[in-house]
Amino acid sequence: MRVDKYLWCIRYHKTRNIATQACKKGAVRVNGSVVKPSREVYPGDIITLRKNQINYQIEVLDIPESRVGAKLVDIYRIDKTPKEAFETNELLQYAKSYYRKKGVGRPTKKDRRDLDDFTDPENPESEPL
Repeated sequence: MRVDKYLWCIRYHKTRNIATQACKKGAVRVNGSVVKPSREVYPGDIITLRKNQINYQIEVLDIPESRVGAKLVDIYRIDKTPKEAFETNELLQYAKSYYRKKGVGRPTKKDRRDLDDFTDPENPESEPL
């Protein structure tokens, strides 16, 4: 089975076209080498997939006939993704939401001054009291 079709069948991508684009961009590796979407996948292969800033590692157990339900995905693959990858992603989400909520708008004058003080340490006005 093609690698793009396999990733679509085991529900790592919503459409087969998205899986194909991921392969073309180099986000998919099979056994350590970047592959084209037409690369055949066999049981025992290790697929490394970069999606949403996480490097997923999947071991192919079996090849499905067609797209499978979410409950049946574990029959066809073993997820070997380290837990640290998910923890790092959670920390990134906290860091983004710490400063400003999404959709709040442009920075205020005070925010801009704080940014200028942070980026220009040679400015004598920016020294703390």
